[in-house]
Amino acid sequence: MSRPLALLYGAISYSLFLATFLYAIAFVAGFGVPKHIDNGPDAPFLMALAINLGLLSLFAVQHSGMARPAFKRWWTGLVPVPIERSTYVLASSLVLVLLYWQWRPLPQLVWSIDYEVARWALYGLSALGWLLVLVSTFLISHFDLFGLRQVWSYARQRQSVDGPFITRAFYRMVRHPLMLGFLIAFWATPTMSAGHLLFALVTTGYIIVAVKFLEERDLVAQHGDTYREYQRQVPMLVPWPKRRA
Repeated sequence: MSRPLALLYGAISYSLFLATFLYAIAFVAGFGVPKHIDNGPDAPFLMALAINLGLLSLFAVQHSGMARPAFKRWWTGLVPVPIERSTYVLASSLVLVLLYWQWRPLPQLVWSIDYEVARWALYGLSALGWLLVLVSTFLISHFDLFGLRQVWSYARQRQSVDGPFITRAFYRMVRHPLMLGFLIAFWATPTMSAGHLLFALVTTGYIIVAVKFLEERDLVAQHGDTYREYQRQVPMLVPWPKRRA
């Protein structure tokens, strides 16, 4: 792939990610967009449940499967290395677009908080969760995470080199503040429908399993004893002090 074309491809992939991320905020909150978690075409309960579980499972398989080192080694035999991350970002964004489009509402009410101050407090907490997600990407390497650094280095004929393992700000309190932000954003809502609850439960389960059994294993393989010491000192998701041995 030519260098200008790779740079354009990376920019398009990033732009689609940014659009899907912003849409996700309104989709989960349930307002501000034409199609969100609590509206859409009606379907019988079991059919809606099956469709939604299928969509969430598809995202989990794509998002975790394409991030595995073994898949990357195979995949870069087909896709040029400089655009591998951009392709991953593009695929994740397209799966999210499919989820937004085909999601079926389950409007049965689980809880609803009518007190106005409490409602706005929960909306504010959810917004803080989304802000934590975004800030956390910059605390590691936002442009590396979404493929822009790789295509930019390629366009400038420079080798893209991974940076050292460092921790700062929120990463000194929990190992995965980005995922903690998602959990806060998904659960902090004054009106919880059955569909929203399904979304929150499945994504929470996916985050815990993927982080504990996949991402942490990859980080140990990459950083060795440095990351093992980090695991001993800093909790995974809940920011409480760890016991000293």
